[in-house]
Amino acid sequence: MSTLAQHVILKKNEDRRLLSGHQWIFSNELHRIVGEPKSGEIVEILRSDGRSLGIGMYNPTSLIAVRFLSPAVEPVDAGFIERKITAAAALRSRLYPQSDTYRVVNSESDFLPGLVVDRYGDLLSVQTFSAGMETRLPMICDVLESLFHPSGIVERNESPLRSLEGLEIRKGIMRGTVHPITIDLNGVRFAVDILGGQKSGFFLDQRENRASIRPFSSGASVLDCFCNEGGFGLYAAKFGAASVECVDISADAVAKAKENAALNGLGQVRFHTEDVFPFLERSVQEGKQWDMVILDPPSFTKSKKTVATAIKGYKEINTNGIRLTVPGGILVTASCSHHVDRDTFLGIVQESAMRAGRRVQLLHLAGAAPDHPTLPAMPETQYLKFALFRVE
Repeated sequence: MSTLAQHVILKKNEDRRLLSGHQWIFSNELHRIVGEPKSGEIVEILRSDGRSLGIGMYNPTSLIAVRFLSPAVEPVDAGFIERKITAAAALRSRLYPQSDTYRVVNSESDFLPGLVVDRYGDLLSVQTFSAGMETRLPMICDVLESLFHPSGIVERNESPLRSLEGLEIRKGIMRGTVHPITIDLNGVRFAVDILGGQKSGFFLDQRENRASIRPFSSGASVLDCFCNEGGFGLYAAKFGAASVECVDISADAVAKAKENAALNGLGQVRFHTEDVFPFLERSVQEGKQWDMVILDPPSFTKSKKTVATAIKGYKEINTNGIRLTVPGGILVTASCSHHVDRDTFLGIVQESAMRAGRRVQLLHLAGAAPDHPTLPAMPETQYLKFALFRVE
């Protein structure tokens, strides 16, 4: 029996995913809703036989009707939030003891569903993707101020995913003040605009992956496609590449990448403000090749409906990327589309190699940085695929 007045009862056998470790309950898995819980409120979750599974945050407007919070029926107050964030922060302190830049909270994977917190020195960037976390933002900010004593906290709630939860798009300063900041990740410095930069201010999830290209960089010619604010290309240059060409369609991103190259004294980097797809096609036609070709595109699909189109795009860039890699050279390739799983991603690269008339050897396969943990039972958390291939 429920100990909370507001609770949801699951249909028979619809408890299996939750018991296996998944964190979401979909609206079509609910048998009955008792009470009139509002968006973001806490409900107890009951199996069809009435046994309690714990508590979650309810949203009547979302397909994700309940986001699981705890197997115990307990208050979701400042103490609860503080315990969860403290545990997440302790893990990051072990992962990066010499750094003050990392993801503090990674949503469902840190058992705070719909909450992302990134730290850039004395600044914090917060994103909320669930109504439950949105309604608790003031409490979350209080906890963050207590734990980190930041000079400023901003919200970067610009993701279209918020519309699925009935939330508005917003960004701005929530607490304190912000200032320009420079971060150092594995020896490369980046100027971060916490209010205007990508996502929460910078892409932190490729942290270790960028460093993994070191063994192949010295003396190499490098092409970095979808370079964004410098990313892989600047690491290749820092690691001793003879020449680096960076390509991105965004003039703002290229301007930022140039600033970051200057910040690191990397004069061997050239930039092209251009759509990567025609750039690759033209480079193939001109017979160009590089010792290392890097493909780190944005997500090509946000839903299952467009997966086929996304796969077509991935095949095109990887086929041309392989053609542009010298024999014995390295293809660095990634996908951040969670709808394209690891096996599909590897299959795309293999088919691309066949189309290019080349063979590839997989040297390294990884996901996101460890401050972006994933849940084995929740494929939605395993969005990033990253691989190094040797191309024959």
